[in-house]
Amino acid sequence: GRLRKELGIIPPGDLRNCLTALADREPLMERLMQYRFQGDSPLAGHCFGNLFIAAMAQAEGGMEAGLNATSQILKVRGRVIPSTLEDIRLQARMTDGSIVTGESEIPKVRKHIKKMMMLPADAQAANGAIDAILNADVLIFGPGSLYTSVIPNLLVEGIRDAVVRSKAIKIYICNVMTQPGETDGYGAYDHVQALIDHVGTQFLDYAIVNSQDVTSEQLRQYDAEGSRPITPDIDKIRSLGITVVPARLISKDDLVRHDPRKLARVLIALIYRLRLFGRGMQFFDYFFMRAGMKKLYKQK
Repeated sequence: GRLRKELGIIPPGDLRNCLTALADREPLMERLMQYRFQGDSPLAGHCFGNLFIAAMAQAEGGMEAGLNATSQILKVRGRVIPSTLEDIRLQARMTDGSIVTGESEIPKVRKHIKKMMMLPADAQAANGAIDAILNADVLIFGPGSLYTSVIPNLLVEGIRDAVVRSKAIKIYICNVMTQPGETDGYGAYDHVQALIDHVGTQFLDYAIVNSQDVTSEQLRQYDAEGSRPITPDIDKIRSLGITVVPARLISKDDLVRHDPRKLARVLIALIYRLRLFGRGMQFFDYFFMRAGMKKLYKQK
């Protein structure tokens, strides 16, 4: 948060990670963007990529212009657009009525979150973000921390309104494990319902949920912190009018997380069929599992 306080800019860390993930870069550039200065100098602790983004923002006259320039240098495939250019802070109202301020502080109290808020409450959405949402073919939400990563974007009124108004297909990718301090005891249905509650209306078309079992060896790593696999809750989500896409999505690594290739295949297959058949695919689940895509569900 040092650059945020000293320069009055929005947090560059998440922007850096998005830019680096989408960049067509050499390994050296990736290491450089993620490099964090060591030692006791005034630069100690700073990440070079954050400094680079901050410098570009000042040189180009604003964060949006700075991100565009950084994208050109890194040869980013796509665009990285912040939801808002204002310096906001997250707040969570807990079920016991207490309010906790600060993204990193919210999970620490280990209470159940009732509602997310932001300061200032009337932060304006970035124009580029609204335009991108309204002109999108598909909007994908998640995976990521439900209350401190996914929902905060929807707290910005202009973003929330644009999402509801957008004619794009709206897909939510549910996490595979609960996050201690945020989603303890949650199933996929609870994740979806939290999104709907914060938007104020049911806006999702599809929910992609993991149907693959987690091994006991993998679970042992999460016992101490209390993180558990998220149940798919297929029927409960369908009762909301959302089409559920269950798939085997967990990676072969020791950590329980999405396998990016498996998830990409499911997304591409879904979008491809939407292009072929449109939204009115009442037979989607059957078609997806039986007509040529069954192997996706069987992948290890």
